[in-house]
Amino acid sequence: MRFSLVIFDFDGTLADSFPFFRECFGVLAARHGFRSLPADELEAMRGASARELLRSIGLPAWKLPLVAHDFRSMMAQHAARIRLFPGIPELLQRLSGRGVRLAVLSSNSRANVETVLGPSHAGLINHYACGASLFGKRRKLRALLASCGVPPHEALCVGDEVRDIEAAQAERVAAGAVAWGYTYAQALAASRPQALFASVEELAMFLELC
Repeated sequence: MRFSLVIFDFDGTLADSFPFFRECFGVLAARHGFRSLPADELEAMRGASARELLRSIGLPAWKLPLVAHDFRSMMAQHAARIRLFPGIPELLQRLSGRGVRLAVLSSNSRANVETVLGPSHAGLINHYACGASLFGKRRKLRALLASCGVPPHEALCVGDEVRDIEAAQAERVAAGAVAWGYTYAQALAASRPQALFASVEELAMFLELC
């Protein structure tokens, strides 16, 4: 299957940032007054959608921008600790080498994304659409497609959360879900992405790189 544009989520898709999120969760809960979760409950919530998680911890929507801002700030201070998943650097290089345009659509900041990617890999990304609100990825995706001049059927969105799949489907873009990120594979499969990848190698094969 050929795509002229591949749009990646960042946290949990390109970058292995869930351990850092887990470390920050209690600090953010205390600071913003929502319910913290013990490790086993937080792990179990990886089978839930973002909306279900917010209801479970009692975090109102109006506080989301404040929490997201603090999380991005905390990551900026510790970005050097966060690594790309094994195989991701090679995947980006091979896609770029074949002339596929690459984009990052993320709730994280562009500065954090570029820091974790590093100069050599950040330079492979043709388009950045960062700073999306938790449920604002559809709007960002629509604007990204328009700015790239790419019709929806020529793009693939790759993400690790239900909201990534929902945004792609709403804009009639093929949705690929990865099972190595924040959300468990069973929850992703229930949202019916076009493809569900258990490994970076499976994603590469889907894109006909292997």
